[in-house]
Amino acid sequence: MDNLALIEAFGDFKEVKNISKIDLMAIIEDSLKTLLRKRYDSDDHFDVIVNPDKGDFQIFLNKVIVEDEMSEDDDLEIEISEVRKIDSTFEVGEEYTQEIPVAKLGRRNILTLKQILATKIQEHFNAALYEQFRDRIGQLVVGEVHHIRHKHVIMLDDEGNEFILPKENQIPSDFFKKGDNVRAIVESVDFRGSKPQIMISRTSPKFLEQLLELEIPEIQDGTIILKKVVRIPGEKAKIAVDAYDDRIDPVGACVGVKGSRIHGVVRELRNENIDVIQWSKNPEILVKRALGNIIINKVEVDEEHNYAMVYTPIEEISKVIGKQGQNIKLASWLTEYEIDVYREKQEDDDVELKEFSDEIESWIIEEFKKVGLETARSVLDKDTEALLNLVDLEEETIEEVKNILREELED
Repeated sequence: MDNLALIEAFGDFKEVKNISKIDLMAIIEDSLKTLLRKRYDSDDHFDVIVNPDKGDFQIFLNKVIVEDEMSEDDDLEIEISEVRKIDSTFEVGEEYTQEIPVAKLGRRNILTLKQILATKIQEHFNAALYEQFRDRIGQLVVGEVHHIRHKHVIMLDDEGNEFILPKENQIPSDFFKKGDNVRAIVESVDFRGSKPQIMISRTSPKFLEQLLELEIPEIQDGTIILKKVVRIPGEKAKIAVDAYDDRIDPVGACVGVKGSRIHGVVRELRNENIDVIQWSKNPEILVKRALGNIIINKVEVDEEHNYAMVYTPIEEISKVIGKQGQNIKLASWLTEYEIDVYREKQEDDDVELKEFSDEIESWIIEEFKKVGLETARSVLDKDTEALLNLVDLEEETIEEVKNILREELED
């Protein structure tokens, strides 16, 4: 096998791996030097010249000229009588450079060279793949489902690059079939052995950010700024947006007419509920907006301790907290304040007696209701002696009820 034939033998591999001829020549030079070190323990006496334009290479061995019958290493020394058959001007102690045809390395060494080449080409491809996707962390990719396994899904992109989507990075309601095209973001790229492993995610807030950029041109061109994105995958998300131009409505631009712009994102996220709010530098306003369309009477913010106290009517408390605490949790993440909600303190606050059924027995509540006393204040506004004449209850029971009611209203 001559030099050119050896290079051509890797032509198909070169095309598949998309390696340039110059890179291939550099790999061949490195591979040849590796082989020479294996064969001769060192490549110090060799010169390797690779010509990318012609697509060939040459190996030159520099031997030291010694007296006849004084050679101790035929690989590195040559006798003077042999050299003078070629050129009579050579002298003992000089270097004699001799080209080594690849075929002279022997069949076994050529096979070894091919193995070294294959290994180094794969290493080159792995390093290039690692650099390529390391620069794409946080960016959107599309892969076709290739294998579905218990703990992860394996996908391939158009170039045959392999992505791994772990179970924990899937939206809970995700369901994939072989051949499905799936969007996700690159979460991490790490070497597993000698091969880079590309992990992708559909649960990261970055995935939502990328989808918004894709669907909303104003975010992509920078007219609208994504200030913060938080989400509970598959359940609920909140995004805060702002605009450099006060004439632009960033929330309206993101949502679109009748939700037309946000609908595609919601569908991709398996109907994840998305709240879009306008960012504010004022922490009280930001907290109010983050909690959604809820009646909030007062917000007290402790910026030093990143803490916010929200006061709201009692009937609004469940809305502030939300299903499984999702609303207040996401609002806390979005604003970066720990939010606590309190029933607003007002003098005219009153609570129906039935709300105390976990503390006061129902038959006692019924006794008060029989005489028209149905709220906490209606009971507290009467003294104990008057209540004794109205209801069929012991004085001790009445005092106990009043203590419970008083404690609640004071809180």
